[in-house]
Amino acid sequence: MRNFIPVKTGVQTLILPAGAAAAEAAAGTLAAGGLVAFPTETVYGLGADATNATAVAHIYSAKGRPAFNPLIAHVADLAAARRIGRFDARALRLAEAFWPGPLTLVVPKTENCPVADLATAGLDTVAIRVPAHPVAQAILRAFGGAVVAPSANISGHVSPTLAAHVESDLAGRIDLIVDGGPVAVGVESTIVGCFETPMLLRPGGLSRERIEAVLGASLARPAVEADSGDSQPLAPGMLASHYAPRTTVRLRARDVAPDEALLAFGPARLPGQDAAAAVMNLSPAADLDEAAANLFGYLRTLDAKSPRAIAVMAIPEEGLGEAINDRLRRAAVAR
Repeated sequence: MRNFIPVKTGVQTLILPAGAAAAEAAAGTLAAGGLVAFPTETVYGLGADATNATAVAHIYSAKGRPAFNPLIAHVADLAAARRIGRFDARALRLAEAFWPGPLTLVVPKTENCPVADLATAGLDTVAIRVPAHPVAQAILRAFGGAVVAPSANISGHVSPTLAAHVESDLAGRIDLIVDGGPVAVGVESTIVGCFETPMLLRPGGLSRERIEAVLGASLARPAVEADSGDSQPLAPGMLASHYAPRTTVRLRARDVAPDEALLAFGPARLPGQDAAAAVMNLSPAADLDEAAANLFGYLRTLDAKSPRAIAVMAIPEEGLGEAINDRLRRAAVAR
């Protein structure tokens, strides 16, 4: 049986526009053990002081997140990352090539790693990212330490790409939302395990092809992916049922029923599309970058219309399509 930390509610949530004052307010809130939602280039994150176990517990509480699911530690630069994780030559090569950016590296903890054990779910590794978003960077530099920050939504729900999405899920559960407008990438970071054989733990905003080009080798995949039972994920975002709207998701749809909504891709039209309950097109031009940026926002919008199901057109399994299809498969898992 999963171990869930009880949800704490009744917090007055302040929303501030991004800027110097918001960065200072966020840093002060984090230092006091509070929870702050802020934009990264991928999705909005829900941040807490990575060294404060009580604050980390409040993240699990606010999200209703399984306590065995580890969190990503966000830091301002590679120097800060090397204070909490040990980087071999390959990990260092990836960090230097892609940070700041949408890449998370899972590396062994340093001997005196200050990140709370609760944040790493008891593993001897730590997941680290240096985000590129200027608002995230301003908050991290004002705070001066590592900030663990999963996506700022109820656990398992569609990830937030706007401050309004965060407010919808977490108002009354967290202390502060910093509104930096819409995010650019729209899917979470790619996670690479820097093990003896480098491993793609989660496809994301940086394509496998670009990572493999820097490594000069192929990325392995986990032999067994975490499922919805009691097994412990190696990294965040690996549960089989994840990123899920409340509405049933039907993948690789070739037609649309009248009571279904359609999540389309590209210029093609499906039989029944004209009578669909609602239609949103991730990218009429079949641009995978545009589709990734729109994915979670469009899923949320269609879900709010309460159709019988959301039919999703086929999306190519290449470039960012790998990450998009990964999120859609998890959204479609029966719950």
